[in-house]
Parts: sequence; C-alpha cells; structure tokens
Amino acid sequence: MSERVIQLGHGGGGLLSRALIAQEISSRFGDGPLKGLPDGALLPDPSGRLVFTTDSFVVRPVVFPGGNIGDLAVHGTVNDLAVCGAVPKWISLALILEEGLSFAVLRTVLDSVRRAADACGVQVVTGDTKVVEKGRGDGIYVNTAGIGLAMDGFLLSPDAAVPGDAVLVSGPLGDHGMAVMAVREGIRVSGDLTSDSAPVHRLVQALLPWAAHVRFMRDPTRGGAAATLNEITGGRSIGIALREADIPFSRGARGLAEMLGFDLLHVASEGRLICICAETVADDILSAWRALPEGRGAARTGTVNREAGRVTLETVTGGRRIVDVPQGELLPRIC
Repeated sequence: MSERVIQLGHGGGGLLSRALIAQEISSRFGDGPLKGLPDGALLPDPSGRLVFTTDSFVVRPVVFPGGNIGDLAVHGTVNDLAVCGAVPKWISLALILEEGLSFAVLRTVLDSVRRAADACGVQVVTGDTKVVEKGRGDGIYVNTAGIGLAMDGFLLSPDAAVPGDAVLVSGPLGDHGMAVMAVREGIRVSGDLTSDSAPVHRLVQALLPWAAHVRFMRDPTRGGAAATLNEITGGRSIGIALREADIPFSRGARGLAEMLGFDLLHVASEGRLICICAETVADDILSAWRALPEGRGAARTGTVNREAGRVTLETVTGGRRIVDVPQGELLPRIC
C-alpha cells in the first residue's frame, strides 16, 4: 500500500481540504477556541497588557536531532513572548504544505506542535492551511503568531543597561545551529549533539523576584549571541566584555564548529536566554536558573562596560578581540 501524501486538492477548499482539517488538525487542536474553525479566535478578556509576536519557520531538514519544525515553531513563538516579559497564552498555526508531503511527516509535526503547546501551557486557537505545487515548498513551512499577558515588574530595554551589569546565559550556546548543520550535511559528530530547541518561559518567570533589576532579555536565535549582544550595545554609550573561559559550549558543538571554522558566538540557539541584570542579583538569578532542568548550564559570561558600542572577548590565551555582527546568513534555513 503506497504512503498517503499531500495533494494540491488538499488546499482547494473542497472535500480533501475538509478531510485534512478534520482528520489531522481539528483532531489535535479543536477542543478549545479552534472548535468550529472560526476565521479568528474569540479569546477571554485578560484584563491586562497584551504582548503579540509572529514568526515563520522554514528549517531544513524538517526533522533534526532533538526536534522538528513543529516543536521548534512553538518554542520560537513562546520564547519571543517570554523574553518580552509575558506569559505565553495563545498561538496561531498556519501551514504551507508542498504537494507530495507524506502524511506521516505531517502527523509527526502536528503531534510535536500539540505536545510542545501543552508543555508550554499555550493553546493553538486559530490557523490556516495552504498547499503549493511539488517543488515549490520544500515539504512544509510553518507560520505562527502568539499572544501573551505581560507580567508586572519587568521594564525591559537595552537602554536600561549600565556599566557594571552582569551578562548571563542560561546554558550552552550554538547547539541548535550546529545540530541542524550536521544532519543536513551528513556529518558524523563525536559526542552527543542535539538541538537546544526548548521553551524559556520558566526561566523568565524565575526572574520575577528580581524583575526590577533585570535590564534586558533575548533568546539568541539567528546571528547567535554575537548578534544579540551587538544589538544591546549598538548606538549606545555602553559596551560588553565577554570572557571566553566562562562561555558554556557543548563538546559536540565546539568540535564541529572548530572543524568547519565557525564562531559559535555567531551560531543560533533556540532554547537559551541571555539576560542583562544588576550585578547585585546575578548570583541569585544563576541559582534560580540552575534549579531548573533547562537552566542547569547557566553561567555568567561577561560584564557591561563603558566601551561604547563594542562587544569584546577575552580569549583563553589572554588575548582580546572584537565580537562582530555576523555578515549575511551564516547558516541558512536553521529556523
């Protein structure tokens, strides 16, 4: 029996479309606001400030060590809300499917979306499905939007950072980009190398006791930590000094990056958090993070200084170099 695959008719609005939505989408997400398939979600009035985000995911390959495009889409959306100081609540799910995509792959992705959404405490409340001709879609693309409720206490802005503030990371950097690159290129890596794709909302919520002392948060996705830190310092009177010896990297990611000549500070993570906070609360935050499974590898990696607009790295050999912004797309199609 041949494997079922997506046909152009699945995007045509007729019987095949209805069957696809009923059997594969509503069966997973139709027990909440998505019930009845409205064009828009009627959400309860939260009586608070809303945070809204949107994102698209085109990762290749669709399935990679440690995840797939489905849970990656949920994690990416949840994380964008969380680093704005919000509790993620609702997401949309729009699928662009390529003719010929197997139902087995589609089900794997949708099941991962459901598991990730449940684990993050968010609901899939609306969405859309389109099908494009074979050769024009690379299997599946996912677009999401997310809404969260702003938490009281956070006043986040890179302008709030001052010299002496601490730079913290929640765990090893660059695993996602290196894991996707390895499987894409068929590179065998000694040691365990899997994507770090994961939600960071619990890490953010753990900061609430010190919210008034947290200056800025970001998940270092495309462009890696280098792009995030240069965003903080760019055009401002502050700089950031990093210490290479204190930056956590996994053995597998470090080995592959050295083999390929990549700077891991330029490589994306999809489940890590960078936080700028007052020096006085840095140790408390690290202790709170390390008490969570997703924060076990948390470390202090640097300090905000007065070198305007500059991110520097003190190397393990005692040298010093500029950490620049990545030029172009270092690792395309990793999210």
